[in-house]
Amino acid sequence: MNFDIETLLALGGLLLVAGAAVGFLAGLFGVGGGAVSVPVLYEAFGFMGIDDGVRMPLAVGTSLALIVPTSLQSARSHYLRGAMDLRVLRQWAVPILIGVSIGSVVARYADPWVFKLVFIGVAGLVSVRMLRGSGWNAADTLPGKGLMRLFGMVIGFLSSLMGIGGGAISNLILSLFGTPIHRAVATSAGVGVLISIPGAIGYIYAGWGKAGLPPDALGYVSILGFLLLLPTSFLTTRFGVQAAHALKKRQLEVLFGLFLMTVCLRFIYDMFIGGAS
Repeated sequence: MNFDIETLLALGGLLLVAGAAVGFLAGLFGVGGGAVSVPVLYEAFGFMGIDDGVRMPLAVGTSLALIVPTSLQSARSHYLRGAMDLRVLRQWAVPILIGVSIGSVVARYADPWVFKLVFIGVAGLVSVRMLRGSGWNAADTLPGKGLMRLFGMVIGFLSSLMGIGGGAISNLILSLFGTPIHRAVATSAGVGVLISIPGAIGYIYAGWGKAGLPPDALGYVSILGFLLLLPTSFLTTRFGVQAAHALKKRQLEVLFGLFLMTVCLRFIYDMFIGGAS
């Protein structure tokens, strides 16, 4: 893993720009930004010459670690605005932890295409829901505790396979049951905290002692990548929150839908055209 100063500077600049995008998206859509940070980290680790066998899990684990502070910042900002539904977060806390744990075990044995297929399916469904707007609701109020706990497990399970903070899935569920988009976004920021912390710990454990990892890595978490992305992502989260509350309901729905559709198309390209796996 030898590289010159120009490559190192280019890598640092790329990660700083990625961090700014991750933080802004965390505040704007209530998501952790994994859809941005994972592919950027994957390419950056390729520049560093990291072994392909550990490159993808290292990108996902580092992304989850990064989601911890950005989600905390985003959740705090939304909470101070009074938009977060704490009752929902209390109902989802334990089920999400269980779902993340199950997903982390499955993730150790699943092939790479499984992660992309799950992402395309879930994000594509959310995108269609957001672009359609009103008229696609399951109910006007949230369901009972039993179904809500099941939803929490599903959110944790799928998010751990996708390497995201769970905002996309929780946004879909909350909006399907009549939750206003701004409140759904704010609550999803809290979901990111519930998922990212156990998720990052799980990836540290999963990668502990693995061959081919860079010397800075703590399991499947790159300390160098974390430190380079953290400053700008943390600083730009507040701007995403401000933008979210400045937009009208329909504008935020369309932007979120277009964002997810773009990410889906990128993964479809990787699977069927680009040949990446």
